[in-house]
Amino acid sequence: MEIAKLGEFGLIRHLTDSIKLKNNSSLKGVGDDCAVVHYPDTEVLITTDMLMEGVHFDLTYTDMRSLGFKSAMVNISDVFAMNGQPRQLTVSIALSKRFNVEDLELFYAGLHDACDQWNIDIVGGDTTTSMTGLAISITCIGEARKEDIVYRNGAHDTDLICVSGDLGAAYMGLQLLEREKTIYYQQIDDIRRRHQQAKAEGKNVSDATLQQQLEAMSDFQPDFAGKEYLLQRQLKPEARGDIIDLLRKANIRPTAMMDISDGLSSELLHICKQSQTGCRIYEKNIPIDYQTAVAAEEFNMNVTTCAMNGGEDYELLFTVPIGDYEKVQELENVRVIGHITREELGLFLISRDGNEFEITAQGWNPLK
Repeated sequence: MEIAKLGEFGLIRHLTDSIKLKNNSSLKGVGDDCAVVHYPDTEVLITTDMLMEGVHFDLTYTDMRSLGFKSAMVNISDVFAMNGQPRQLTVSIALSKRFNVEDLELFYAGLHDACDQWNIDIVGGDTTTSMTGLAISITCIGEARKEDIVYRNGAHDTDLICVSGDLGAAYMGLQLLEREKTIYYQQIDDIRRRHQQAKAEGKNVSDATLQQQLEAMSDFQPDFAGKEYLLQRQLKPEARGDIIDLLRKANIRPTAMMDISDGLSSELLHICKQSQTGCRIYEKNIPIDYQTAVAAEEFNMNVTTCAMNGGEDYELLFTVPIGDYEKVQELENVRVIGHITREELGLFLISRDGNEFEITAQGWNPLK
């Protein structure tokens, strides 16, 4: 169905009529000039992310449902990184005429998948026209008690540096997808080149034959057997609210925290700069999945470099007092990778052979 047949408000009703509010703080959702939320006794957390086609995602290999899921999760992750609880989401989309109503239904299905997982209400947003690619803007609203909020600037000398999950998998998933995309377009270019060459040689080849060959390429299926985890980490990352729950149950309050969206190296620099500290992390302690290591070898990449600079893992990087060491050791999917030092001692990675390498920000820079 063409979007124009529904119009802006018809499309909004079509996509949001089934939304049922789940949180007491959501007083009014979609359907008025503003959403209305009420937080009498807690602090309000607000985060916004924009995702631009061709910069943050590629629809050659990203399906609309996964895109909706990821668009929500990257914002939800920011609220968890403040030690908060996400409650509401607003969704704004700018799209061209190449999209139809069914595309948007899939996108919203992905949003619902993410929001239902963490009991979040979609309470508003906007839709408009784009003359170029798809643009998505998500705002997530959350809550936290004032004493529970964790900022980036609270790390202290001797604090332990911890990460959840494993690192580098999302980046290797991206490398796999980009490689297969390149192969796909190379094959299309080869088909066109052979057709043009045949015509130049005077052979009897029709444009209809070319079109049939190009249409056959729509069934192109790369072989990703054994690499499913890497693709999942890139296309459908999970916000680590489960780690926040574990920390609360263990009575551990991080001193500083953020999610790993731009790469471990960049996030470490953020925490240390804002906390006015240095750090030492140990290569042997950085958690890396087996599939990540295998893929890095396949691409002739240094797996530690991938883990340090890849980004989009959306794991949590946080510091805790050294006195919580035994508690942290008992947590599943949490690894101590180093410790905070005095600022004048700098930021260093200690390699497996004991050499020190200064940590520099080589992660994702969207404006570079």
